[in-house]
Amino acid sequence: MTRVKACGTTGQEDLEAAVDAGADAIGLISEVPVDTHREISPERARSLAAAAPPFVTTVLVTMPERPEEAIELVERVGADAVQLHGTLEPDEVASVREAVAATVLVVLEAGETDAATAGAYDAVADGLLVDTPAVGGGGGTGETHDWELTQELTADLDSPLVLAGGLTPENVADAVSSVEPFAVDVASGIENAEGRTDPDAVRTFVERAKNAAAPIPRS
Repeated sequence: MTRVKACGTTGQEDLEAAVDAGADAIGLISEVPVDTHREISPERARSLAAAAPPFVTTVLVTMPERPEEAIELVERVGADAVQLHGTLEPDEVASVREAVAATVLVVLEAGETDAATAGAYDAVADGLLVDTPAVGGGGGTGETHDWELTQELTADLDSPLVLAGGLTPENVADAVSSVEPFAVDVASGIENAEGRTDPDAVRTFVERAKNAAAPIPRS
């Protein structure tokens, strides 16, 4: 069954909406150089991470310029996992993974990452997330990418795949059926007009992601 991460949690109501809907993980965005209404302070991220119930994974989403920045922030927030956007090289990711107790996820940019680069990160990360890149870095564009190319890029990799980029309650079942990822990641697709997590949207998203049928293998 495909797991679901609800990203962009900014307050207790967002957290409760995601948890009540059955999300497996929440994303806490902090210390990023891009302008987003989803960013929160490390202190708020720590508070929300501590408030998450058992068996719901808390994921710190950040864009460090140096490994030391990532390590320090992981220690401050205390999340279960860290999702690294940006330009850290594979050896730098490896140093973060060695230094922290958290699971380390690396973001690959759809359409921009080649097989060799994906393979290098696959060797040092606990998981890989493929997202539609935004101008200036990061994700959260609300735009999909070519799922078939993503499947081809990651087919021979060992790390669990998290699919992101423009996923909504309307298209998540197709995305899961096409790519068969370990998990899907959603932000804008479950937000209301105020940029908060919409309880109905996240509930529908989770239901459709988890109940999506895998494609029938050709004989």
